[in-house]
Amino acid sequence: MAPKVLVSDKLSETAVQIFRDRGIDVDFLPDLGKDKDKLAEVIGQYDGLAIRSATKATAKLLEKADNLKVIGRAGIGTDNVDKEAASKKGVIVMNTPFGNMITTAEHAIAMMFAVARQIPEASESTHAGKWEKSKFMGTELTNKTLGVIGAGNIGGIVCDRARGLKMKVIAYDPFLSEEKADKMGIEKVELEELLPRADFITLHVPFTDATANILSAENLAKTKKGVRIVNCARGGLVDEEALAELLKSGHVAGAAFDVFKEEPAKENALFNLPNVVCTPHLGAATTEAQENVALQVAEQMSNYLLTGAVENALNMPSVTAEEAKVMGPWIKLAEHLGSFSGQMTDEPITAINILYDGVVSDMNLAALNCAVVAGIMKKANPDVNMVSAPVVAKERGIQISTTNQDKSGTFDGYIKVTVVTDKRERSIAGTVFSDGKPRFIQIKGINIDAEVGANMLYTTNEDVPGIIGTLGQTLGENGVNIANFTLGRADVGGEAIALLYVDEPVPADARAKLAETDMFRQIKPLVFDVA
Repeated sequence: MAPKVLVSDKLSETAVQIFRDRGIDVDFLPDLGKDKDKLAEVIGQYDGLAIRSATKATAKLLEKADNLKVIGRAGIGTDNVDKEAASKKGVIVMNTPFGNMITTAEHAIAMMFAVARQIPEASESTHAGKWEKSKFMGTELTNKTLGVIGAGNIGGIVCDRARGLKMKVIAYDPFLSEEKADKMGIEKVELEELLPRADFITLHVPFTDATANILSAENLAKTKKGVRIVNCARGGLVDEEALAELLKSGHVAGAAFDVFKEEPAKENALFNLPNVVCTPHLGAATTEAQENVALQVAEQMSNYLLTGAVENALNMPSVTAEEAKVMGPWIKLAEHLGSFSGQMTDEPITAINILYDGVVSDMNLAALNCAVVAGIMKKANPDVNMVSAPVVAKERGIQISTTNQDKSGTFDGYIKVTVVTDKRERSIAGTVFSDGKPRFIQIKGINIDAEVGANMLYTTNEDVPGIIGTLGQTLGENGVNIANFTLGRADVGGEAIALLYVDEPVPADARAKLAETDMFRQIKPLVFDVA
């Protein structure tokens, strides 16, 4: 029997035809997603559900979806899908992360032109019959310096278009290598250098703990007088109130925003200010982009339902059901090793070297590689998944190498990940015990035996007495319970490490007290997804 797919939101007829051409039975009911009760009545009939944003794939709906195998979201955001409930139900959730890159990049360029030439205000004035030609003196983009914060998929396209406009492009992106920057024809700089040099600043980063308020009041004050700022990425990246004050003072000459901290944006500090262009989150709103994501999701869902191929899945590794039974714990280990490396690395990564030893060397190494790289890249982009991670790494010029070898040590198998930057190499190894639980077994060449917990604390120090007592006492005084405590050292009196599994995150005050003792070279809180 042919797989059956329900399209419950407005997708293009061309996308619907892709299902039919591939031999899939499809029901195109574009208004059904708005009727949650009716949708719940029929969802049990379908193997696949193709949606946009109107359909809400809630846990309650998924309870009725006894035959559902895949949900395909035509677009990036999947906030309307309960991914945890879908995973428990065994339903794959796919999105289409690359369908609107060009459209969003073009919108950023358009906004840059609009604010440079005061086009919206000039248009409004002319419509009013005022003909205020001398009032709207603009500025050229040619020969101006564009500061790009985030040179990944969309930011990279903006860099390319800006170079075509004869702008000088400088970019801040911790994951951009010098080699990749050279190939792009741009200059890689630190944020502190970008701020005072850029005539225009455009943001193209996801909203994460690291990027939240990246253009804070403090950083905005460091910008060049007369700068113009464009944000078509995510709300919350810019201190909107501080920016409004700098616009009023004249330090910032203009701003163009497509996204806001609170959306829908009915009120905002930037509204009604001179030379501020605002649009209602239109970055992906073109006919071409909507068509692209619809076609992409139809192809992805068809491939999975007919061949088992998994593309752009947010909640499942790219492995077969048979492989998953054996590889599940190793995939989780690979993610943890990558996450450790990513959280410990603040410099641009040039290479990732992965060694597979013993039993793991015969597994699906491509999937394991994806898990390692995804773990590393999640620090900068929480939305990255096992499929998109290698693409993101490649775009950043990161070289990935894999070595597999026969059993060479105590363990039946292990994985070792080495991250290379221009300044150092950092390695970590782990294995899976007979109980199926991942363990860290070596960090920087120092042997350990550490259980992986949701919250951990990593420290390095010279091998001297008192370390255990200091850690235990300080954390105890701050109400932090230690679930597991692992020590290791290179040799007597040499470098030593401690890895603590704690019940809750270690407060900043506790870390500060540890630092005050001058016993520790490094104190780093770590977070792992152990679900």
